[in-house]
Amino acid sequence: MGKNYSNSLQKVDRNRLYTLEDAVTLAKETSWVKFDETLDMAIRLGVDPRHSDQVVRGAVVLPNGMGKGAKVLVFAKGEKEKEARDAGADYVGAEDLAEKITSGWMDFDRIVATPDVMGIVGKLGKILGPRGLMPNPKLGTVTFDVGKAVKEIKLGKVEYRVDKTAIVHVPVGKLSFDARKLYENAAAVMESIIKAKPSTSKGRYLKTITISSTMGPGIKVDPVAVGNMFD
Repeated sequence: MGKNYSNSLQKVDRNRLYTLEDAVTLAKETSWVKFDETLDMAIRLGVDPRHSDQVVRGAVVLPNGMGKGAKVLVFAKGEKEKEARDAGADYVGAEDLAEKITSGWMDFDRIVATPDVMGIVGKLGKILGPRGLMPNPKLGTVTFDVGKAVKEIKLGKVEYRVDKTAIVHVPVGKLSFDARKLYENAAAVMESIIKAKPSTSKGRYLKTITISSTMGPGIKVDPVAVGNMFD
C-alpha cells in the first residue's frame, strides 16, 4: 500500500458499520488524489444469480446526476431519428452505425433502440452483450419513446445488475459533489435495489454494503439501517 492510501485507511474504522450518510462524508474526507473520483457502491445480496428468477437488475435516475455526460447512441429510423437528436443523442442511425460497431468503433457509453430496429441491433449481440451495452426493454432502453430515454440517460440514469458472485456494483456520482447530493444519489440507488428484491429471495436480502471512491478505501455501511430507511 502507498503512503497516501495508508493514511486514508487509518481514518476508517474497519470494525464499524457506518450509516450511509456518514460513509459518504468519510469517503470525501479520505480522498487524496487530484482528479475527480467516482463514488461507487458494492452491495452483496442474498440471492442466487444462477437462478433466472433471482437475477436483480434495474435502472434508476440519480436525483443529482452522475456529474458527466454519457455519450448516447440511438438506433432508430424515420421520425424517431429527429426525436432522438432533439433529445440530445450523440449518434443516431441504423445500419450505418451497426457497420461501424462491427468494424470496432465503440465511442459511446449507452445505447437506446426502437423495437422496429432490434433486428439490426440483435446481430451485434456478441459485441455489445459482453460489454453490458445491449438495449433492454426492462431497462427502458428498447422503446419508441426515445426522447424520454435519451433525456433520462443524460440526466444521470444508471443501470445495475447482480454479478455471478451476487454483488451489485453501481456508481453514484462524482466526489466533487457535496456530501448531501452524493447521499441522495446513494439512497435512490438503494431504494431501487430494495424494490427489485425477487419474491423468491429468502432470508436476509441486503448482506453487505461497501462504498469507496475510485482510489480510496472501502467503507462498510450498516445494511440493516439502510433497509430500515425504506420500510
